[in-house]
This record gives sequence, structure tokens and C-alpha cells, in this order.
Amino acid sequence: MGNPPLVPDNKRILVMTGHYGSGKTEVAVSLALRLAAEEHRPYKRLALVDLDIINPYFRSREKRALLEDAGIPVYGSVYDTEITAELPALSATVRAPLEDKDCRVIIDAGGNDSGARVLNQFKQYLVAKDIAVLAVVNFNRYETRTTPQARAHLEAIEAETGLVIEGVINNTHLLRETAVEDICRGYALAQKLCHEMGKRLFFTTYPAPVFSPHELHISGNLLPLGLHMRASWLDR
Repeated sequence: MGNPPLVPDNKRILVMTGHYGSGKTEVAVSLALRLAAEEHRPYKRLALVDLDIINPYFRSREKRALLEDAGIPVYGSVYDTEITAELPALSATVRAPLEDKDCRVIIDAGGNDSGARVLNQFKQYLVAKDIAVLAVVNFNRYETRTTPQARAHLEAIEAETGLVIEGVINNTHLLRETAVEDICRGYALAQKLCHEMGKRLFFTTYPAPVFSPHELHISGNLLPLGLHMRASWLDR
């Protein structure tokens, strides 16, 4: 038998949350592109909703052209021009994919419990039978470098939103400086965290420009990261 699906087919709305700097937005974009490319999809349509109006540095809506070329409409800020991109205002159209029962929605929520607080205004759509809340954890980040720290972070998000985090995404890497040992160490810590909290480890990510999945020797699902959110000038 192979691995189960990356995300549960019976959950239409996938809420991506995590610590600031965890790489949550990169995971959301890479997951959306992966799901869009699947031959057999449980929902007719796929959309990405960017609710991260707290952090102005990495926003999934900045990759609107890339996502829309893959057939993934992007919803989020009421403003489309770069000069107004940092203004914390959400478009009313955000509700459209949430109300569309034939549309799978990936929500890129704000970082930390304060960023996740934005979810509270959409509570009517975030019912248990429809959603899976996925916590992105990077054990290379100072604030979540241990399982007790990561657990405290996840518990703070649950307390703020009233939502139950269903599982964890191991996103332990250092972009192009990542070593195999980084990912494997994060995998072991993520397994420990899930065991302690009664959560599920959904998948482990790896920087696709750096590794082949065969180098990792990790059981369970793997998601390649395209490093779409990394500024190109950093590699010059």
C-alpha cells in the first residue's frame, strides 16, 4: 500500500497556520500547485485564499499570476496594486470560494495566534466536517526549535481561534542551505510532537531545487517546495 493522500479528501477547506517565518506561505503555494496538477481531484475547483494581512513580507497573493496560470484563482486583499498591498483589508469576494461546495479552498492564515485571529470572522464556514487545520512547523526557527515550544505555539493558536489543529506539516529547512540532516531531524521532532499532542503528521517538505526525494529516506508523504516566495536576487 502507498501513502495516504497529502491532505484528507473529505475536508474541503484546508487552513494553513504556523509561526511567523515557518514557511507557511511557501507551503500553501506549493501545495496548491501540487493539488491542481493531480489527475483525480475530489473537487471541481481549487482556490487559494490569502488571509495573511499581518505580515507584509511574504504574501501568497504576490504569486497570483503563477497560481492563476495553473487554474487556481487567488482571493485576499481588496487592493490589487503594489502600492496598496500592505493595507490590511480583505475583499468581500473572499467568501465566494468558501461558499462554493464544489471548490476546495486553501487558506493561508496569518502567522502566530494574532495572525490566525483573522479566521474568527469566517467562523460560519469553518465547521469541523469541512475543514482541516494544518500547522506548519519549522524546527530550525528559534521560536519553535523544540517540541515544547512548538506545542505551546499550536496550543496558543487553538486557544485564540477555537479551532482544533488536525495535524502538522514538517517544514524544517534552510532554503538552499538545507542539509538532509535538517529535514530528518525535523521529521523526528514532528513525529514526537504529533505523538505527544495526538495529531497527525500530514507530510514533510523539501526544497526541490536542492534535493531529490530519494535522498531523504523518510517514510510518509513528501511535498517538494518550489521556493516560489524566495526573492530571485538572493541567489545572484
